[in-house]
Amino acid sequence: MKHLYVLLSLTLVACAFGAVTIASDDCSDALGCIEVGPDDNIVIGGILRLSGPRPWTGELARDAFQLAALARDGQLLGRDIALVLEDSACSEAGGREAAEKMIANPTIIGIIGTNCSIAAKGALPLISDAGLLMISPSNSSPFLTDADRDAGGLYQPGYFRAAHNDRFQGALSARFAAEALDVAKVAVIHDGDPYTMGLASAMADTFLGLNGEVVLRGVFSKGETDMSAILSAIADSGAELVYFPLFAPEAILLAQQLADWPGLEDTIMMTADAAYSTYFADTTGDAAIGLYVAAPHVAGEAYDAFVETWRREIDEAGPTGGFHAHGYDAANLLLDAVESVAIAREDGTLIIGRGALRTAMAAVEDYPGLTGSLTCQDESPYAGDCATGEALAILQYTADVVRDGHWPPPVVWTANMAAGE
Repeated sequence: MKHLYVLLSLTLVACAFGAVTIASDDCSDALGCIEVGPDDNIVIGGILRLSGPRPWTGELARDAFQLAALARDGQLLGRDIALVLEDSACSEAGGREAAEKMIANPTIIGIIGTNCSIAAKGALPLISDAGLLMISPSNSSPFLTDADRDAGGLYQPGYFRAAHNDRFQGALSARFAAEALDVAKVAVIHDGDPYTMGLASAMADTFLGLNGEVVLRGVFSKGETDMSAILSAIADSGAELVYFPLFAPEAILLAQQLADWPGLEDTIMMTADAAYSTYFADTTGDAAIGLYVAAPHVAGEAYDAFVETWRREIDEAGPTGGFHAHGYDAANLLLDAVESVAIAREDGTLIIGRGALRTAMAAVEDYPGLTGSLTCQDESPYAGDCATGEALAILQYTADVVRDGHWPPPVVWTANMAAGE
């Protein structure tokens, strides 16, 4: 991380617990300051998905944060680290309500969240206006780091993410379809959610650039259970591959119904990280066998050690689904930023400037995360993006995964497997 020295109109005296000590109690940060008393905790907020059909994304982020805190013996700047959670329910309204509760809590220093791009749509305007910082472990919609309102951009200052931008994931999926599978015609399906719509668009645009043909851009309503209309359209389109980056409920139903639809028996199915979980594999059943999924993929000695710690401290089965390593990186980026800007009064109270905290996060460069080297960008359409998409792969649900619970699915393709590389 780049070292950042925050210059305030205060008298510098000494250092305590890694923070500069000041004699004055003034705050000259344009966005205001958070005060942490000598006996108070370092309080981090979490706007996470903790309810719904399967709240694994929120659980993963929560547990990853716990491991990041544990690696610091549960303390930062001589204080205990505390995580205050609010459920986004993976909805725009839920994100907005959770943000209101975070803003009402004066002890919140920064926020881990959201898990779902649609929840960020509700939370982000409020979080940004309040001067707070939010870093996501799993949001990936391109709209969230794009400031172009005319193009649907949702970016607001103070937003960062350790997850990849779906411009990368969509491109990887399109390249796999064209280069590895030699597919010429694809259908892309979304439900209007910022995540699903952004991924479908990114995949389709890249596929067109590879001289492929997008024969159908299908849309249906979230919560819909009868997929017959969209399946009929897919069958009529002549698509060789159907790309449906949907959340688990709809992705499960579409996969199950597509597998049995007349004329689509040989159609290749591909989905994305929202359907990357043991829950999806178990619930979809045999219809998932052979299905491709673009999802987070992390490897290396540091990651292996992290998984072993997870098995020891969280769950002996290890992490399931994706974004656990991204959650760990997000937690560490936030905690490091807090440590770098905190200033201590002579009475031991910590002063943390909100604007300084944002500046520290924006200054992150070549950070050695579990998911790769992280550098936070500051220009649209990647404003707030800290990941580069290197921790991505195409995996395949096999019979061993679906029937016997072997996890994770095998990797079948990565970007460097492209022809000629």
